Parts: sequence; C-alpha cells; structure tokens
Amino acid sequence: MTKSKIVTFGCRLNSYESEVMADLSDAAGLQDTIVFNTCAVTSEAQRQARQAIRKARRENPDAKIVVTGCAAQIDPGEFADMPEVDHVIGNSEKMDRAVFDSLTLPDSERIIVNDIMSVKETANHLISGFGERARAFVQIQNGCDHRCTFCIIPYGRGNSRSVPAGVIVEQVRALVERGFKEVVLTGVDLTAYGKDLPGQMTLGSLVKSIFHQVGDLPRLRISSIDSIEVDADLLDVITNEPRLMPHLHLSLQSGDNMILKRMKRRHLREDAIAFCELVRRERPDIVFGADIIAGFPTETEDMFAQSMDLVDACELTFLHVFPYSPRPGTPAARMPQLDRSIVKQRAQRLRTLGGERLSKFLARQKDQTVELLMENSTVGRTPQFAEMQLDESQATGSIVTARIDGVTGHQLVGHSLPHVN
Repeated sequence: MTKSKIVTFGCRLNSYESEVMADLSDAAGLQDTIVFNTCAVTSEAQRQARQAIRKARRENPDAKIVVTGCAAQIDPGEFADMPEVDHVIGNSEKMDRAVFDSLTLPDSERIIVNDIMSVKETANHLISGFGERARAFVQIQNGCDHRCTFCIIPYGRGNSRSVPAGVIVEQVRALVERGFKEVVLTGVDLTAYGKDLPGQMTLGSLVKSIFHQVGDLPRLRISSIDSIEVDADLLDVITNEPRLMPHLHLSLQSGDNMILKRMKRRHLREDAIAFCELVRRERPDIVFGADIIAGFPTETEDMFAQSMDLVDACELTFLHVFPYSPRPGTPAARMPQLDRSIVKQRAQRLRTLGGERLSKFLARQKDQTVELLMENSTVGRTPQFAEMQLDESQATGSIVTARIDGVTGHQLVGHSLPHVN
C-alpha cells in the first residue's frame, strides 16, 4: 500500500467527506494509511467499524490507522483505547489540511478532537473528482439544531450551519463542466438550510438558484428531508422542475403520533400523509422513500401497526428500517425499553413490507422507456432511483435511454435504445 485508503460508513455526507479526505491526504503526502470514517447513527454501526478496524490491522500490520467521523467525535476514547488505532481525529478536524499534514510527522498527536458545538461555519471543499462514481455530491449544510430523543448525531456534527449559496452554485457548475450529469445535495438536516445565513435563503430558493444559474445541469437530487419543513419554493421545484429527480427520501421515523411526540419529532402522521398526497397529485411520477424506526421505547403493537399502515398510506417505495438501539446520552435511552426480540421482529416485518412495496412498484415499470444514469458499465439508476441492469455495456456516468423488459429480484432488467439526435 502506498497512498492512504478511506473506509466509509454511514450517510451520503460521510461519502462526500471521504472524497475530501482523500484529496487532503494526497496533498499531505500521507502514505500507508487507512482512514476509517465512522457512523454513530446506531450502536451496530459503531460495532461494525470496530470490527473493520481490527480486521484491517490483521491484514495490514504496518499501516497507520486513523479513525474519524461521528463515532470518533462522540466517543474518541472508545477508539483511542483500541490497540489497533494510531490516531483519532474529530469531524471538524478531518476537513483540515493542517491536521493531515500533522499526521505525517513522527510526533503527531494521537487524539485531535475538539468541541464540535464551537464550530460556527461549514467550509466547502471543491473536490477534484469522485473516482469512478457516476454522480457527484455537494455538501450544502452540516449539523442539526433539533434534539430528537433517539438521536446522537447533533453531538457528532454540532449545530446547523450552511454553506453560502454562491459557493454551492460555483461547485455545481464546476462539476457539470467536468462531465458529471447528476449532482446530489447532501447535509445532516437539509431543510434547515439557510436559517443561519443572511437574507431569506431556504433550501427551495437554493435549488431554484442552482437550476437558474447552471442551466446545463441535467439531473439534481436532494437527500433526506423533513417534509414538515419543506418551504414554498422547494414544493414548487419538486412539483414543476423535471431536472429535479422524482425520488424523495423522507425522515418519518414512525407512523404513530404518540411515538412521534416521544421522539420529539415536529410532524404528525397526518402531516406526512398530506404531504405525500399533495406531491403525488402534482407530480404523479414521484416515488418516496423513508426512514422508519422499529421498536422505539414504549411502542405497543397497535403503535407499530400505525407505522406499518403509514407505508401504505404514503405509498412508500424505498424503506430504510432501523431497529431501535439505545444511544447513551439520549433521552430515549432512559425510557422503558422493549425486549430486543420484539424490536428485531418488528424491524423484519417492516423490511418485508418494504420489499413487497418495492416489488409492486418495479412490476409496474415493465415496458416503460427511462433515462438511466449508468453507475457502472451495465447497471444504472432510473430517475426514481430504481436499479436497472442492461444487457450491454455503457460508459459509466453517461445517461442512456433504455426500455424496461422485466424484473429480476429487486432489479429492473432491460436494453438500451438507439440514440436519436
């Protein structure tokens, strides 16, 4: 091994930041190093990171191992205590070129983790490339001002802070000039975008500005949003701008109002259903995904049934199911916990329902013509983010017109159509 290797866990924002770290480590000349960019959204995510670190040390006994990300920010001592780990750096520090420069020195500090709540700005990094990735990610926001009772992430990311709109537009323009045909806007709490900036900037006005100023951007996606905080401009662009892809991932978490209250969420189940009905009425090709937690403390069978029912009421297609696990330091960890077997069983029931809904959606796509963004030579994503296998090779990152012939498992299959000028 020569150059550093970045191992990423968790969200799209972590994926973006891993690309930044790859650039920073290359610029610093960091060699024979493995950087683990961890996630703290569940205790299982942290367990997987520790397991991967131990495996990496066994396979690379002479490498330098650096751990960063949300888990390292929240509990640096846990990783510093691992004999396999050489350095632990915080979420702010991992974006700092000087920190990577210091890692090349023989006497560099072992733990470099500062108070994330003291960070007031999010620096935007223009990434030189995304390897072989078909789409590019742009960070527009970091941190979260909300304190949901189950969530530890604000303590790993700090308070909400936004990247100025002009900087974001310039980065999107630069990525399009480099040939990227799809850009994904990422952050921790996207619908909080702009609240810390001067003026009346919102996520919707930002998206409109991107489309207005980067007219040759073919496709834009926004990652997970809070539907209750969707502003008028964002609703307008979701329903009327074809370049915004018809796939929204919603942070719903539960379908029961009492559980939502105990989670300290800001919406009711009726709000979620009304939002999905409104958007689908204005844009019939839209598909929704959602995060749902199974087995939250005090959740009864009837409360869980409300979450199952919400999947159908909102016509959700892509489910991210999280079996609840207590995070030390959060209010929910002090609530009456459910038996783990019940939590796992409810999560499986949700996943089964999600699989059924996805299968029904895919079956309805047969014989349709779609525009695929190729993620590799034979697999692409439709505008609704369904995965599709082609029977011939295409250029990674290209947009290909294709006909859907059928479904295999949870993947569409089909063939490309001749390009017509």
